[in-house]
Amino acid sequence: MSNEEAACPGPDGTAPVPGPGAKGPIVLRLLPWTGEGGRPCYLRTDGVDHTYMTRLADNFESVQLAMGLDLLDHVDKALEEGDLRETELRRIVTWLTEALRDAVHVAECRGERLALPPAEDAASRAADAVIDREIIR
Repeated sequence: MSNEEAACPGPDGTAPVPGPGAKGPIVLRLLPWTGEGGRPCYLRTDGVDHTYMTRLADNFESVQLAMGLDLLDHVDKALEEGDLRETELRRIVTWLTEALRDAVHVAECRGERLALPPAEDAASRAADAVIDREIIR
């Protein structure tokens, strides 16, 4: 059984603190929605990734990304048709801004979960060398 709790930071902006009854390593997952005043919300778990709240957050992220893809299709069609009025362009820009904001937030949420300590095996060292040689330099 998982010990999980969704929480938003307090008024001082600090993240929730793990409780005394938690079992296993405490993980704070940034959620794809915000709390009061636009503050980030976190899910505190004991490291279990397959709980109701983690699945809800995963599904929420998927819906946000799918809506962004649908919006891109809509915008492509509108641009192909051409002859858009200024009000239509403003509406499209507003929608695209919201979709981009959602996509960036999803990337931040997922990026925090990917922050793993570097592996010290031969394959990881070889991959790091290729990235250093081909991408960074």
